[in-house]
Amino acid sequence: MPFQRVAARLEKMIPDFIQWQKELTAIPALGPDNDGEGEQRKAELVAQKMKELRPDETHEIRAPDHRVPCGYRPNLVYLWKGADSSKKIWVLSHMDIVPPGQRQLWDSNPYELRVDGDKLYGRGVEDNQHGLVSSVAAVKAILQENATPAHDMGLVFVADEETGSKYGLQYLVQHRADLFAPTDLIVVPDAGNEDGTLIEVAEKSMLWLRFRVLGKQCHASMPQKGINSFRATARLVIALEHLYSEYAAEDPLFYPPQSTFEPTKKEANVPNVNTIPGEDVFYLDSRVLPQYPIDEVQREAERICRTVELDTGVRIEVEAVMKDQASAPTPADAPVVLGLQKAVEAVYGRKAQPGGIGGGTVAAFFRRAGLPVAVWSTSCETAHQPNEYCPLHTLVGDAKVFAHLFLNP
Repeated sequence: MPFQRVAARLEKMIPDFIQWQKELTAIPALGPDNDGEGEQRKAELVAQKMKELRPDETHEIRAPDHRVPCGYRPNLVYLWKGADSSKKIWVLSHMDIVPPGQRQLWDSNPYELRVDGDKLYGRGVEDNQHGLVSSVAAVKAILQENATPAHDMGLVFVADEETGSKYGLQYLVQHRADLFAPTDLIVVPDAGNEDGTLIEVAEKSMLWLRFRVLGKQCHASMPQKGINSFRATARLVIALEHLYSEYAAEDPLFYPPQSTFEPTKKEANVPNVNTIPGEDVFYLDSRVLPQYPIDEVQREAERICRTVELDTGVRIEVEAVMKDQASAPTPADAPVVLGLQKAVEAVYGRKAQPGGIGGGTVAAFFRRAGLPVAVWSTSCETAHQPNEYCPLHTLVGDAKVFAHLFLNP
């Protein structure tokens, strides 16, 4: 059987999996919003590997971005013909990563792959090089075994997933919608659980709010002459906890089942200890159940700001830096979901079930365009954490799942 041959070949490709992860991890593909130069170098490495696989179609869709040295953000699309071209089976990964964060929390250089037994450590090894490497390996093994995919098989590598996808899949869907069709099967390997039994078909809405708290700067020894913006920020952070009780519904499709409203990033204020800050800036990351309109949530947050203004004398400006109302979920009986269920059971011997997540993925842009998509991978959920890692055996296993989907959708 073709799948058994391909699976056996993937078992022999372990040195390739490690080498690819090593090469990719060495490239800090950070977008300009994260003080990086974009994904061009990583895209060049991916393009080099794809050239060796001789795709039938190659597309590079460049999203103009003057903030990066090359002037654009690269999006790469590759297609190999199958036995039946009436539909395509796609696996889409993203090339950008997030910053490593505090270096002292890492046990090794985040941009140098560290292999410890079955675990591969480094920034980006799971998010999203896990999906990238596994999907490339699946295609390579199929081609090397001269197996014929049931339908056209495609790989997509996008930019800018970590900071909104304006220059990534959002741009790709807007400018090259002709590449995809409602009959296609689309998999985004960018979320999941540790045993591979979650097929994500729904996501929460995302609302990122920036709060600029304006008081009056003064010497710390004479606080009565100023208005402490930092103290008001602390009051506001606590007051925003009201959002949890205001939007308290739960939906068992999701984990966690409720909406979440968490303060995250905080910008620097004064550089010295003995000055009371007159300006303070922080952000709130909200993941909201689809039943709630996020415009309403933002208005409630602004109402809370007005009460803090009255109590403290500061002025508060609110800006939505990310605003994405969730689309309708992918049907639980969509072909891509059924195909993944068959593949996961064939490879891992487990039954995968459809579910929802709080994290946003680029799948939202496919759903908004009316394209059925499923988000799936085996994930240890170490993305964005120090000492991010990816188990080697799941790289191989997930490659087998993708190969099964390509050969037996």
